[in-house]
Amino acid sequence: MPKKFSKIIAAVLTFAIFFLPLRAMAADAWAVAAQAAGVWAIYKSVLKSMLELGNDVNAQMAARRQDIQTNGTAKNPRDIKLVDDIMTQLINSGEYELKVNSLPFVWNVNESEKFNASCYPMNYVTVNLGLLKNLNYDENKIAAVLAHEMTHGIEQHSAKIYANAMAQQMGAVMLGANINSANVDWSKVAGMVNYSIAKSVITPAEYAADEGGFYLMTSAGFNPGGGAAAMARMDYYFRYETRDFLEFDAHDKPGEQTFSDHPETEMREEKLSQLLTDYSCGHVTVKKFERTYKVFIDDKEIYTPNFNNGADNAYYFAGGLARAFHDYNSVDEWNFRKGKGNSTDFLTDKKVFQQVREIAFLENIGDKIQAAVILAYQNENSKIRQKYFDTEKKRLEAWQKIKFETLNAKKNAAKQLRINADLYNDYGQGELALKEIQRALEAKNQDDLPECLSIRGRAKAILGDYDGALADCNDAVAQDSKNLYNFLNRADVYHMRGEIELALKDIDTALKMDSDIWVSYKLRGDIFDEIGNTSKAEENYRRCYELSKKNPRSIPEKYLEKIDAEAYKKIKDAETKKETEKNS
Repeated sequence: MPKKFSKIIAAVLTFAIFFLPLRAMAADAWAVAAQAAGVWAIYKSVLKSMLELGNDVNAQMAARRQDIQTNGTAKNPRDIKLVDDIMTQLINSGEYELKVNSLPFVWNVNESEKFNASCYPMNYVTVNLGLLKNLNYDENKIAAVLAHEMTHGIEQHSAKIYANAMAQQMGAVMLGANINSANVDWSKVAGMVNYSIAKSVITPAEYAADEGGFYLMTSAGFNPGGGAAAMARMDYYFRYETRDFLEFDAHDKPGEQTFSDHPETEMREEKLSQLLTDYSCGHVTVKKFERTYKVFIDDKEIYTPNFNNGADNAYYFAGGLARAFHDYNSVDEWNFRKGKGNSTDFLTDKKVFQQVREIAFLENIGDKIQAAVILAYQNENSKIRQKYFDTEKKRLEAWQKIKFETLNAKKNAAKQLRINADLYNDYGQGELALKEIQRALEAKNQDDLPECLSIRGRAKAILGDYDGALADCNDAVAQDSKNLYNFLNRADVYHMRGEIELALKDIDTALKMDSDIWVSYKLRGDIFDEIGNTSKAEENYRRCYELSKKNPRSIPEKYLEKIDAEAYKKIKDAETKKETEKNS
């Protein structure tokens, strides 16, 4: 990142303490803020750059790397697996579509104790260990928060939030800053943006992310009560456990929406609770009296949990009921039956029904639930159910429209999908490469399907499917033997298969087509280094270094020290300085 930009950010971080917040006056809060602050042109310029970064694999990987360097990675494998499993379920089972200029999601569980998670403009989600702890490692609450953050990315809120924050804080000074770079120090920018978000006007985006997150997590199979339960827990935390100004503004008035980074948690809880009621086609309601929660089916009180874990038990009980009312059109589908101890059991072993069935058994209220459900269907207004499902159909159509736009993207956008997949391969991210190359292959205006196949082959090899990889690469070469990158991708596959002679032969073929492609020398240098031929490795790395415009990251450090001692020393000095700053 340019030194000038670093100094600007440092100045802004100092100035932020005295920054006077602005109130939202329209749904497009970022635009209103930018216009009110007189930085509309800057906002548009920064937003353009943020959207470009949002489709930049190098920027995404840089953000991830910097987060890990600054905040570390959780040491307990169970913490990492919990988030991995939740994110995977949301990504693979939730209903959503990525815009053509949005990257697939990447995430990390860092060691920060702050109760927070955030999504960067390039769909990098950083999850604080403090979030997991303060949500008691509850997968439904965590899923609600992560689905909220994913919605910010899916709807490209994050790019707008960052653009608004940076435009307001930096004003015209931003014109001289180079942010269109993967080398932006995201740890510093995020610190500035966090404060600006905490004092800015993003209320509409937070409500939209809550709502979008609710639909995302429920469609993925999580309990519909998770979002409201998470807000209830957050409300308690804000009231009694923290006074961190980045998390809560003590000057905000209860019940009045003012300047907090997020709308008041109690208001968000109410909105998420209403979404649960709507999801149940109007049958299930959670009402809060002081700190006592009660669950109703229509107007009949069904369950009042005791004070301990009252919000969790109420919302998860209600969530299971809501999912059943949503999924089933008649009482017969609830499968009421006699269970153990002659108690009344119902529904199935699906995880989403676990809490409602357990609580019904422990409280011996199965008969009470059955009677209320029978009455609910008898008195149901079919128009309410139909209206809700018409709304769901519109949401699905909106996702299908985005999918259609991706399929019919212009040539340059379709090409970028292919480039992104290739870059993911360079970072060893085979799964992400496969996701992106599949979108590239489906795009109607994709201009190089054979190269897509060779990129897919390389991704398969990274993931260990060597036979599938070679089949794709052979197909690519057969379809287009004039594209040197098809040979280079196959060379890398041969390399990973351990077929060194075949790999070198394909590299030679590529070099005959064009002897000035630095990647060819990089790959050949890697192979010679691995087989112990250091003199040939150094020879190839030297040529690679020259052609890559002396990019020090293009070759291993042990060779860089020989090839460019000054560049090597700068890297080591920077690493030492960063480590010293981290430990100070």
